[in-house]
Amino acid sequence: MSAAPDPPGGLRRAFIGLGSNLGERRAEIARAVAALREHGDVTAVSPLYETEPVGGPEGQPPYLNAVVELRTQAGAHELLERCRALEAAAHRVRTVRFGPRTLDADVLLVDGVVVDEPGLQVPHPRMWERRFVLAPLGDLAPDLVPPRALERAGGSVRRVGTL
Repeated sequence: MSAAPDPPGGLRRAFIGLGSNLGERRAEIARAVAALREHGDVTAVSPLYETEPVGGPEGQPPYLNAVVELRTQAGAHELLERCRALEAAAHRVRTVRFGPRTLDADVLLVDGVVVDEPGLQVPHPRMWERRFVLAPLGDLAPDLVPPRALERAGGSVRRVGTL
């Protein structure tokens, strides 16, 4: 059920979260950003953060995370398709929930759009619980991340540079 339809033909701000903790993490995120740029709607990329895994099996290596901001006509479903294509290009294998991965790509927010369907929830349902999402999102859109939300979010993050 889509509570707010995608506005026809209008540009809106959208945010995609990227994370990797297998293989060449920085290269995986850089390839994903480059692929997103091919659509011509990327306006900003956050700094990279190294983060401890949240949930999932013990002993996972740390993640690199970033958020990409878009100014786009694409709706939430099209952005989800882009995310799945990015993961497929990175040879992501889904075996264990919250398990290690070459690339995780999630639709975080799309201005004015709320989706609550199996397989797609926008805004992302766990976004406000995760510092590894809120820190890079706050770098790009401080208007969307109140300081108290970042303080309450779980996990530790460490800025490690840019792409």
